[in-house]
Amino acid sequence: MSERKPKRWSQHVTAHSDALDLEKGVFTFEDPKRIAASLKRSAEASTRRKADPFRSAMSMLIFYMNRAGKNLSDEDRARLDATKNELRHLFGRPPAKKA
Repeated sequence: MSERKPKRWSQHVTAHSDALDLEKGVFTFEDPKRIAASLKRSAEASTRRKADPFRSAMSMLIFYMNRAGKNLSDEDRARLDATKNELRHLFGRPPAKKA
């Protein structure tokens, strides 16, 4: 019997997205402003995205957070949540409403 490789479709999507060419290691940057700026650059430079740059950048960030799930530390989740707010700021969108 052949050995099966684990399916890592979400890792493949992050690395080879049809919509965005992401900077290597973008989600591991310490500074939310740097992550947001990188996502914004990627989204605005892309000619393959189907949505506007803000939606493409936010979708990729949320996709990453959802796929990390329970493996995302509280510190990392807080950093990536701060990145969402920074993305909104960079694109001139109003801040998210508190739940």
